[in-house]
Amino acid sequence: MWISSLFDDFISLIYPKICLGCNNSLLKHEQCICTVCEFHIPKTNHFEIKENDLQKLFWGKVQLDHAAALYEFVKDSPLQKMIHALKYEENQEVGIYLGKQIAYEIEESIFFKDIDYIIPVPLHPKKEKIRGYNQSRCIAKGIKEVLKTEIVTTTLTRTVDTESQTKKNKYSRWENVGEVFRMTDVEKLKHKHILLIDDVITTGSTLEACVTTLQQIEGIKVSIVTIAIA
Repeated sequence: MWISSLFDDFISLIYPKICLGCNNSLLKHEQCICTVCEFHIPKTNHFEIKENDLQKLFWGKVQLDHAAALYEFVKDSPLQKMIHALKYEENQEVGIYLGKQIAYEIEESIFFKDIDYIIPVPLHPKKEKIRGYNQSRCIAKGIKEVLKTEIVTTTLTRTVDTESQTKKNKYSRWENVGEVFRMTDVEKLKHKHILLIDDVITTGSTLEACVTTLQQIEGIKVSIVTIAIA
């Protein structure tokens, strides 16, 4: 054990782990981001409050059991740098790390006590092949490491490769994802409580389309968690 620890310390001297927020070296107990940067990322109260900002975003659109984002998204913040590293720099480790932080909040919340399956929002196979992974699945893996809940990736699939959402207005975002998901193995999800995972939510159009598709299943309940709300 001590030999392994000594080796890790030696490697850290040669290849120090860097905070994604401030580029300073991480301490031994820190992962992905330093304690100072993490302290300055504003958390939401979504895991404690039923009628929160994210839940209200879906009022009158789809029925959710609960919805929660871990952080408030702030431009040019350490969190934005972490999400950019996850989505565009092949840093899957940060997704797993953030998934664990979500899971710790879920454990303390009264609103997520009966989750049966975790479903990450799917990418189109072509886009996932280009990227090499699905960032939402990385987050789901982190949640699973803590909660031990099964991840299901085959029942909800994306059939249309939609354009990037980043520069679209609210209506265009909805029009872009209106009918792009389909379901298989419906029996598996009947009367189950699903935890749907995404990275950052803005208008909620993609998640709304996912929930609309899933709610065709008899007796299903859907809750949503994301890293951040913009």
